[in-house]
Amino acid sequence: MDVNTKRVVHFAVTRAPTEAWTAQQLREATPFRSGPQVLLRDGDPKYGTAFDPVADGAGIEVIRIAPCAPRMNAVVERFLGEVRRECLDHVIILGEQHLRSVLGQYVETYFNTMRPHQGIGQRIPVSPPRQTCNDASRVVAIPLLGGLHHGYRAA
Repeated sequence: MDVNTKRVVHFAVTRAPTEAWTAQQLREATPFRSGPQVLLRDGDPKYGTAFDPVADGAGIEVIRIAPCAPRMNAVVERFLGEVRRECLDHVIILGEQHLRSVLGQYVETYFNTMRPHQGIGQRIPVSPPRQTCNDASRVVAIPLLGGLHHGYRAA
């Protein structure tokens, strides 16, 4: 997640994350050295010897947060809580592929492009071009995740 824009730039799903899998996710999230300057991570063993060289190669400074200090990574902690409260608590997940699909729709269609965020002044991370709507009755609701959430656009 980009801390400044509150935009989720990459997510992935696996049953058993390993050191190699985590390093591969960093490669996919930072193609052509286009990643962040700083990356916060916890002390989990899945960020082992394979992860740091990938970060160094992408020009990313890795900062390890202290154990039992969730406030050091508050933006991601809040995001994960929102994913649970706004999405996963309301959906029965039927498998890894289903989880990938639900999270993809939540993150890419709702969180990044329709949901306003307090941390950026109630703006949307990936805002579509502004449309003017002269008639209030011309606003339509777009149901997402089977109607769990709605986005609103000019008709």
